[in-house]
Amino acid sequence: MTTILDDILKEKEKEVQRLKENPQEELESYYSFHSLYEAFMNSDKLSVIGEVKRASPSKGDIDAEVNPVEQAKSYVNAGAKAISVLTDTPFFKGTMDDLAQIREAVEVPILCKDFIIDRVQIKRAKAHGADVILLIASAMPKEKLLDLYNEAKANHVEVLFEVHNEDELQIALSMGVDIIGINNRNLKTFEVNPEVTEKLAKQIRTSDTLLISESGIRTTEDAERVTRTGAKGILVGETLMKSKNIKKTVDELVVPLMSDQV
Repeated sequence: MTTILDDILKEKEKEVQRLKENPQEELESYYSFHSLYEAFMNSDKLSVIGEVKRASPSKGDIDAEVNPVEQAKSYVNAGAKAISVLTDTPFFKGTMDDLAQIREAVEVPILCKDFIIDRVQIKRAKAHGADVILLIASAMPKEKLLDLYNEAKANHVEVLFEVHNEDELQIALSMGVDIIGINNRNLKTFEVNPEVTEKLAKQIRTSDTLLISESGIRTTEDAERVTRTGAKGILVGETLMKSKNIKKTVDELVVPLMSDQV
């Protein structure tokens, strides 16, 4: 039985093939680099990555008519330390143009939130202004993950390495990645369990590894709960996309880190 992730990856293979069959001019980035790692590690409060997200396979349309630039600016003005931009079109209704337009409008680190399976996607993301790309441990074998991780680093792009279980975390630790995202959402079933971060974080040395908790973080209590795991950042999508008062929502999530985290 195929999962949603399987369907997404099949579609992504077609996209990569189209990119390779229709090569554009050599992709180069003219944007200044903004380090998510440095920004989050040097903060004494929980840092928020605000996500611009029109839709998802599990929720359907969230805000299909959103103005991505205005949404991103509202996040930054509210205190978000970074922006995540969904650039997958078939399943999330995002575009690379969204990323480029947001890059022109804000001066914080930007994560290209997509399903990266090939080097050509890394170059495209950087050319459109991404400072960080996402690598999903469950999407491919370790050898491929390592190749893409090294390619990103060689191109001065940071990597948010996403894991969901202990086996995937061991891959991250063996590769020595410096930004680990623990996704509380199972990408095969799309069910959310906040205990995932608590369970896996115990195995991470957060003194030199930036830990980010993803999915299911909505309240001050949720935010305080993840700080107790050693997380210094959270990725928040649907909660911010649906918020009627973004400043208030961000304020409720930007809680002080524990004294041993600062």
